[in-house]
Amino acid sequence: MSFEWPWQYNFPPFFTLQPNVDTRQKQLAAWCSLVLSYCRHRKLYTVDVLEVQESPVFNNRKIERKLSVEAIQVVFEELRKKGNLEWMDKNKTRCLIMWRRPEEWGKLIYQWVSKNGMVNSVFTLYELSNGEDTENEEFHGLEDWMLLRSLQALQAEGKAEIITLDDGKGVKFF
Repeated sequence: MSFEWPWQYNFPPFFTLQPNVDTRQKQLAAWCSLVLSYCRHRKLYTVDVLEVQESPVFNNRKIERKLSVEAIQVVFEELRKKGNLEWMDKNKTRCLIMWRRPEEWGKLIYQWVSKNGMVNSVFTLYELSNGEDTENEEFHGLEDWMLLRSLQALQAEGKAEIITLDDGKGVKFF
Protein backbone atom coordinates (compact mmCIF):
# COMPACT_ATOMS: atom_id res chain seq x y z
CA MET A 1 0.00 0.00 0.00
CA SER A 2 1.49 3.32 -1.01
CA PHE A 3 1.45 6.44 1.13
CA GLU A 4 -1.12 9.08 0.23
CA TRP A 5 0.34 12.58 0.40
CA PRO A 6 -1.89 15.49 1.49
CA TRP A 7 -2.65 18.20 -1.08
CA GLN A 8 -0.30 20.67 0.68
CA TYR A 9 2.67 18.42 -0.09
CA ASN A 10 2.62 19.55 -3.74
CA PHE A 11 2.10 23.22 -2.84
CA PRO A 12 5.54 24.93 -2.83
CA PRO A 13 4.79 27.49 -0.02
CA PHE A 14 4.12 24.54 2.31
CA PHE A 15 7.91 24.02 2.46
CA THR A 16 8.54 27.55 3.79
CA LEU A 17 7.39 28.49 7.29
CA GLN A 18 4.76 31.19 6.91
CA PRO A 19 5.16 34.50 8.78
CA ASN A 20 1.43 35.03 9.48
CA VAL A 21 0.61 33.51 12.89
CA ASP A 22 -2.75 31.96 11.88
CA THR A 23 -1.36 30.57 8.64
CA ARG A 24 1.70 29.19 10.43
CA GLN A 25 -0.49 27.42 13.03
CA LYS A 26 -2.47 25.71 10.26
CA GLN A 27 0.75 24.89 8.43
CA LEU A 28 2.35 23.36 11.54
CA ALA A 29 -0.81 21.33 12.22
CA ALA A 30 -0.62 20.02 8.64
CA TRP A 31 3.09 19.20 9.02
CA CYS A 32 2.47 17.41 12.33
CA SER A 33 -0.30 15.36 10.77
CA LEU A 34 1.88 14.53 7.77
CA VAL A 35 4.88 13.47 9.89
CA LEU A 36 2.75 11.24 12.14
CA SER A 37 0.90 9.68 9.18
CA TYR A 38 4.16 9.06 7.32
CA CYS A 39 5.87 7.52 10.37
CA ARG A 40 2.82 5.37 11.01
CA HIS A 41 2.75 4.18 7.40
CA ARG A 42 6.48 3.35 7.47
CA LYS A 43 6.37 2.12 11.11
CA LEU A 44 9.11 4.57 12.07
CA TYR A 45 9.70 5.15 15.77
CA THR A 46 13.14 6.80 15.86
CA VAL A 47 14.23 9.65 13.62
CA ASP A 48 17.57 11.33 12.96
CA VAL A 49 16.97 15.02 12.20
CA LEU A 50 19.75 15.36 9.61
CA GLU A 51 18.78 12.16 7.80
CA VAL A 52 15.07 12.96 7.78
CA GLN A 53 15.66 16.18 5.84
CA GLU A 54 16.52 14.05 2.80
CA SER A 55 13.59 11.66 3.28
CA PRO A 56 10.47 12.05 1.13
CA VAL A 57 8.45 13.46 4.02
CA PHE A 58 10.48 16.71 4.09
CA ASN A 59 11.93 16.62 0.58
CA ASN A 60 9.52 16.72 -2.36
CA ARG A 61 11.76 16.07 -5.35
CA LYS A 62 8.85 16.39 -7.78
CA ILE A 63 8.46 20.11 -7.02
CA GLU A 64 12.10 20.50 -5.93
CA ARG A 65 11.26 21.75 -2.43
CA LYS A 66 12.55 20.70 0.95
CA LEU A 67 11.93 21.93 4.45
CA SER A 68 14.98 23.47 6.13
CA VAL A 69 16.55 21.84 9.20
CA GLU A 70 15.42 24.87 11.23
CA ALA A 71 11.82 24.44 10.06
CA ILE A 72 11.98 20.70 10.78
CA GLN A 73 13.07 21.59 14.34
CA VAL A 74 10.00 23.86 14.63
CA VAL A 75 7.72 21.03 13.44
CA PHE A 76 9.38 18.59 15.84
CA GLU A 77 9.03 21.06 18.73
CA GLU A 78 5.31 21.28 17.93
CA LEU A 79 5.10 17.48 17.99
CA ARG A 80 6.94 17.48 21.34
CA LYS A 81 4.42 19.94 22.81
CA LYS A 82 1.60 17.63 21.71
CA GLY A 83 3.26 14.62 23.37
CA ASN A 84 4.12 12.84 20.10
CA LEU A 85 7.90 13.30 20.25
CA GLU A 86 10.70 12.96 22.78
CA TRP A 87 14.28 13.96 22.19
CA MET A 88 16.86 11.21 22.70
CA ASP A 89 19.76 13.61 23.23
CA LYS A 90 20.45 17.12 24.50
CA ASN A 91 21.54 18.34 21.05
CA LYS A 92 18.15 17.36 19.59
CA THR A 93 19.61 15.30 16.76
CA ARG A 94 17.59 12.10 17.35
CA CYS A 95 14.06 11.65 18.59
CA LEU A 96 11.38 9.13 19.37
CA ILE A 97 8.23 9.62 17.30
CA MET A 98 5.04 8.45 18.93
CA TRP A 99 2.40 8.37 16.22
CA ARG A 100 0.36 6.53 18.80
CA ARG A 101 0.86 7.33 22.48
CA PRO A 102 1.77 4.55 24.96
CA GLU A 103 -1.73 4.66 26.47
CA GLU A 104 -3.25 4.08 23.03
CA TRP A 105 -0.94 1.12 22.33
CA GLY A 106 -1.77 -0.25 25.78
CA LYS A 107 -5.48 -0.04 25.00
CA LEU A 108 -4.98 -1.93 21.71
CA ILE A 109 -2.90 -4.63 23.41
CA TYR A 110 -5.43 -5.03 26.22
CA GLN A 111 -8.31 -5.27 23.72
CA TRP A 112 -6.44 -8.09 21.95
CA VAL A 113 -5.77 -9.85 25.27
CA SER A 114 -9.44 -9.56 26.29
CA LYS A 115 -10.82 -10.52 22.88
CA ASN A 116 -8.71 -13.68 22.85
CA GLY A 117 -9.59 -14.72 26.41
CA MET A 118 -6.02 -14.26 27.65
CA VAL A 119 -6.68 -12.22 30.78
CA ASN A 120 -4.70 -13.75 33.68
CA SER A 121 -2.09 -14.97 31.18
CA VAL A 122 1.64 -14.24 31.21
CA PHE A 123 3.51 -13.19 28.06
CA THR A 124 7.11 -12.35 27.32
CA LEU A 125 7.59 -8.99 25.65
CA TYR A 126 8.89 -10.86 22.60
CA GLU A 127 5.69 -12.92 22.35
CA LEU A 128 3.59 -9.76 22.38
CA SER A 129 5.53 -7.81 19.78
CA ASN A 130 6.91 -10.62 17.60
CA GLY A 131 4.89 -13.75 18.33
CA GLU A 132 2.85 -15.66 15.77
CA ASP A 133 -0.37 -14.93 17.66
CA THR A 134 0.03 -11.17 17.15
CA GLU A 135 1.12 -11.19 13.49
CA ASN A 136 -2.13 -9.58 12.30
CA GLU A 137 -2.25 -7.01 15.09
CA GLU A 138 -1.21 -3.40 14.66
CA PHE A 139 1.13 -3.65 17.66
CA HIS A 140 3.07 -6.53 16.07
CA GLY A 141 6.67 -5.35 15.57
CA LEU A 142 6.32 -2.56 18.13
CA GLU A 143 9.74 -1.46 19.34
CA ASP A 144 10.68 -2.60 22.87
CA TRP A 145 10.81 0.90 24.39
CA MET A 146 7.26 1.67 23.22
CA LEU A 147 5.95 -1.74 24.20
CA LEU A 148 7.36 -1.29 27.70
CA ARG A 149 5.82 2.17 28.04
CA SER A 150 2.48 0.82 26.84
CA LEU A 151 2.59 -1.94 29.42
CA GLN A 152 3.59 0.59 32.11
CA ALA A 153 0.46 2.57 31.21
CA LEU A 154 -1.63 -0.60 31.62
CA GLN A 155 0.13 -1.33 34.89
CA ALA A 156 -0.79 2.15 36.17
CA GLU A 157 -4.44 1.34 35.33
CA GLY A 158 -4.22 -1.97 37.24
CA LYS A 159 -4.73 -4.03 34.07
CA ALA A 160 -1.26 -5.54 33.91
CA GLU A 161 1.89 -6.19 35.91
CA ILE A 162 5.34 -6.13 34.37
CA ILE A 163 7.39 -9.02 35.74
CA THR A 164 11.01 -10.13 35.46
CA LEU A 165 11.51 -13.54 33.89
CA ASP A 166 14.71 -15.58 33.59
CA ASP A 167 15.23 -14.46 30.01
CA GLY A 168 14.00 -10.88 30.28
CA LYS A 169 10.75 -9.11 31.00
CA GLY A 170 7.21 -10.35 30.80
CA VAL A 171 3.73 -9.16 31.63
CA LYS A 172 0.68 -10.60 33.32
CA PHE A 173 -2.71 -9.19 32.38
CA PHE A 174 -5.62 -8.82 34.81
